[in-house]
Amino acid sequence: MRIWNGWGYEHVTMGLATGARDLLKDRIGEGMPHREIPLEQALACVPDSRLPDHPLITRDKKERLVHSHGQSLPDWVALRQGGLERFPDGVAFPATGQEAQELLHFAAKRDLVIIPYGGGTSVVGHLTVPASDRPVLSLSLERLNRLISVDARSRLAICEAGVRGPDLEAQLRAHGFTLGHYPQSFECSTLGGWVATRSSGQQSSHYGSIETLFAGGEMVTFRGPLVCPPFPASAAGPDLRHLILGSEGRLGILVKAIVRISPIPERDEVWAVFFPSWERAVEAVRSLAGAGVRYSMIRLSSPTETLTNLVLAGRERMVSLLKRYLELRHIGDAQGCMCLIGFVGSRRQVAGARRLAFSILRKHRGVSVGRSIGEAWKRHRFRAPYLRNTLWDMGYAVDTVETAVTWDKVTETMASVEAAVAEALAPWHEGVHLFSHLSHVYPIGSSIYTTLLFRVADTPEETLARWRAIKTSASHAIVRTGGTISHQHGVGLDHRAYLGAEKGPVGLEILRETFAHMDPEHRMNPGKLVEGQDHGT
Repeated sequence: MRIWNGWGYEHVTMGLATGARDLLKDRIGEGMPHREIPLEQALACVPDSRLPDHPLITRDKKERLVHSHGQSLPDWVALRQGGLERFPDGVAFPATGQEAQELLHFAAKRDLVIIPYGGGTSVVGHLTVPASDRPVLSLSLERLNRLISVDARSRLAICEAGVRGPDLEAQLRAHGFTLGHYPQSFECSTLGGWVATRSSGQQSSHYGSIETLFAGGEMVTFRGPLVCPPFPASAAGPDLRHLILGSEGRLGILVKAIVRISPIPERDEVWAVFFPSWERAVEAVRSLAGAGVRYSMIRLSSPTETLTNLVLAGRERMVSLLKRYLELRHIGDAQGCMCLIGFVGSRRQVAGARRLAFSILRKHRGVSVGRSIGEAWKRHRFRAPYLRNTLWDMGYAVDTVETAVTWDKVTETMASVEAAVAEALAPWHEGVHLFSHLSHVYPIGSSIYTTLLFRVADTPEETLARWRAIKTSASHAIVRTGGTISHQHGVGLDHRAYLGAEKGPVGLEILRETFAHMDPEHRMNPGKLVEGQDHGT
């Protein structure tokens, strides 16, 4: 069962090593656990529904509570400390595309606002309920979860958009295929959510990001169905798939997705390489990205993240032996950087790619330590978000900031974002523990992913004030250094104010006019991505 006020499933917990507790206490002080809002108290805040009866809609208060939020830090503060004020009036569960279209007709007839709901994993406010005079309907794709067909010759699969990551992979593997899309939210997020937010998977260097994997599909809209058939290539005007990609629920409900699939690979390996400094490590992965090497992923950790990861591992004897070995290779604790590099393919392909990659990395003083660290990361890579639950219980809040820039701006941008976050909490005389990594590497640049931890305040208002200061400072730093406001999390509400710096006034107007044409009454997820017309958005 999903946790109603946190991340993931109730049966999964993540402990924190003693060394990690000591590190946080030393860096930012001891956290103070706070009393959480019990479920009964949260349910008492859910008002009566404004919706009439409908066979596909429930007005159950717990369903409305669960579908009232995502996983952003403001969502967590509201759920854990109190302050969640707005809820959908009902939750719909269509089981077919036709039922989804019928619900849109019902919304038009009854003057409703609709918020599409996939896996509920948004961390930027996609699921925030607007302050609207109109009733709000959360439209869940939970029952649209089937693999419809597999075309092995064309390597295409037709899927319903509500299928979650593990279920999709299990169904494809029965046919000998994989989609290969593994965002950190993989266990809980859905195919439709990946498309709607332009998600990037951890092995996108091999399989491709979702914009590469999404070959076509069907979206139901207030104008009728929008169908994008799959083509190997087409010069027939602008590609309408890219209207659906990143549309964040503003156009309609994606009910089917046609995706490009790959045979299950013979080998899927992740190796760990250490570098003596950040500068050498960045130059190494930049060279690797431009050399045409067939790697599946590169994840380069800053010195602070490298130290944090080793502390989190908790295996003190193994880590001590690793450090002694690295010292012999002239890689110390203070400046050493860990890089995980993955290879996917046949045994021969992987061996050839690994030899070429390591020949480049060695030129930059990279030292391979084998596969054990990489394979451990691969086994536990979807468990990291569960640490949010553990850390909150200890009195620490966790959030992330991410962007992507060209190579000439990578180090500058990372330093600017980290400095901005650290300075943001100065008025409270509070510290922050933050660390970064390059999570997706491209020939022209890289993404930068920064994780930050700070102490939860005594009141939800003050916790949110601290978070807003951090978010604002970090976002301004990203814009100032020329980065995208979102590499993989989307825009939602939290990034909306900064989209204009990237799209420009003409680009924003194109988006607004497109949404207004497809949704003239501004019913579809109003206020997300760009400002809407509904009250409070």
